[in-house]
Amino acid sequence: MERFFDILSEWITNANDFVNEIVWGPIMIALLLGTGIYLTLRLGIPQLTRLRAINRATFGKLFGKTSDTGDGTIASRKAGLASIACVVGTGNITGVATAVHAGGPGALFWMWLSAFFGMATKFAEIILGIYFREKNARGEYVGGAMYYIYKGLKSKWMAYFFCLMAIFSYMVCGAIVDTNSICLGIQEQWNIAPWISGLVIAAATAVVILGGVKRIGDVCDKLTPIMSVIYIIVGLGIILLNIQHVPGAFREIFVGAFTPQGAAGGFAGATVMQAMTVGLARGLNSNEAGMGSSPTLNCAATVEDPVEQGYWGVLEVFLDTIIICTITGLVIVLSGQWTTANDGTALAMVAFGTFLKGGLGNIFIMISTILFGYSCLITSNYLCEVSADFMWGPKSVLPIRLVWIAFIMVGALGGLEFVWDLADTANGLMAIPNLIGLLLLSPLLVKICRSSAKYSRGKKQAD
Repeated sequence: MERFFDILSEWITNANDFVNEIVWGPIMIALLLGTGIYLTLRLGIPQLTRLRAINRATFGKLFGKTSDTGDGTIASRKAGLASIACVVGTGNITGVATAVHAGGPGALFWMWLSAFFGMATKFAEIILGIYFREKNARGEYVGGAMYYIYKGLKSKWMAYFFCLMAIFSYMVCGAIVDTNSICLGIQEQWNIAPWISGLVIAAATAVVILGGVKRIGDVCDKLTPIMSVIYIIVGLGIILLNIQHVPGAFREIFVGAFTPQGAAGGFAGATVMQAMTVGLARGLNSNEAGMGSSPTLNCAATVEDPVEQGYWGVLEVFLDTIIICTITGLVIVLSGQWTTANDGTALAMVAFGTFLKGGLGNIFIMISTILFGYSCLITSNYLCEVSADFMWGPKSVLPIRLVWIAFIMVGALGGLEFVWDLADTANGLMAIPNLIGLLLLSPLLVKICRSSAKYSRGKKQAD
């Protein structure tokens, strides 16, 4: 019997590796990037032509210059900040470090490219999400990719497939893997047993998610600006203090994006294709453009015009990849540590430690990892909730919350390693029905934008 399970485990692993190579391979990356390019052109390059409208809909609401109108469950800015908190996670540190380690500095250029076109994808996702959203049994506004796939494409099985992949992926990648990374980092930095830190994280998460989307929005309204601003200030401070080396760092990035890089130190070298593939993959994995995750939180927003909330998607990708990921990448390149054998969080710690002496670099990265990871834990669960509610009804919401909390403890103790790779595959598979929905519903998307006063006014102001 033991031999049977060993053979079964090996078969599942090999099958998943095969599927994963397709899901996160060049074809899928081309599809994600291609969708972003198509939507960018079809919608008139909104990330450039609607800058004033974007500023008014996002920063205007952050600083109280613009008020909410229409229906919703939580304030527009709270929904937008919660969605930002969901994507600004450990990938902004660990993922960027891994990309630079594997593809060299040139990988950053391809991350920027994925982000530019990803802004249009996020914009489109949120617009369709708001357009097809509805009220649930608790009187809350809910929506997301599953709703526009089901109501727009009339495909129940694709919507269910998206929901199942989302629940599995976020339960494992979010609740287990992120918690495990945080707890192991805390143990290494402060010698605190993982079960203790896991218990604290689980309790802190439970306090928020058991209060529903309103409490999630309230917490993210404070947490997201604080954690983002702190990271940006410290990172920019390092960059400005080494401004004389910044042109050289950008030169390495642009040259590395189009020129093969030879081995150096612990860096194994990288071809242009390798830098491109890892850069695009990590960029898309970080900002989740095309994954169908962001509409879910944004659909709770108090907003009258879908386009107005869609502008938060542009800001989300810009802040996640163009700002925070770039800061991480630049510090790593400036430090020169990317040529060492260090990878992931360890590389980020060594890079920041090059400039923040006395162990401050390690502490800063550790605290940032905790805050970024926690922000994902309190927001990613909501996508699982809405997915479960969509398939099984409101009675499934509380069990999903309790399982999420339990999985945090599983992650702290380091269990379920076998399913981590499966979750990575599921994370990519959830993008397929979403991308199909975006492409097939693009005529409706254009119609919504053309009939929107926020969209036409944004173009006029930008001009």
